Amino acid sequence: MQVFTRRSLTSPNTTEEDTRARISQAALKLFARRGYDGTTTKDLANYAKVAEGTLFRYFPSKKAILVEVATAGWIEILTDLLTELSEMGNYKAISQVMRRRMLNMRENSDLLRVCFIEAQNHSELRESIQSEVIDKMTDVAEAFFETAMSKGIYRQTNPKIVAQVFLGMFAIAGFSKETIMTPDASPQAMQEMAEGIADIFLNGVLNHEQQ
Repeated sequence: MQVFTRRSLTSPNTTEEDTRARISQAALKLFARRGYDGTTTKDLANYAKVAEGTLFRYFPSKKAILVEVATAGWIEILTDLLTELSEMGNYKAISQVMRRRMLNMRENSDLLRVCFIEAQNHSELRESIQSEVIDKMTDVAEAFFETAMSKGIYRQTNPKIVAQVFLGMFAIAGFSKETIMTPDASPQAMQEMAEGIADIFLNGVLNHEQQ
């Protein structure tokens, strides 16, 4: 997630885009820490260092800020995932994607918390994320796995279900920084976790020799 710097309201370098970005970044931080309902527009204005009335020059409501911040963040996550899938050395290199996803989750922990928790409570946000991002992420992942199946790398099964399972492995981390890995996990621990998840995803948990 891009980091936005705070500038003085009187700075000649402050632009309309800067102000909108500053409001969005303030919303992301406060919604993640206090929740949407626990954050007032006055809180947002103070954190963004703008007048409260200025918020409504850029957004029609507090809910509109939430929807835009979360949807834009998910689009960024989708773009990252697209890049990672396209750069995979081979179809078995899932652990590489897993490790980068874990690092990305740490960097975007505020965004993930807002997206996953607030989406449960706000139908507008849930519908926006579903239509704008989740469906597209699923389509991209489905095409990826379908191609791998057609090449005989993965066994033939429903590629949409495989895509949903693949994306679901990342979803649980959105609820907590510590759901998958603790914040102070070493690079080696992260690599072991990524390889373990990839192994289970690719090979399952059954001991086929016992069947």
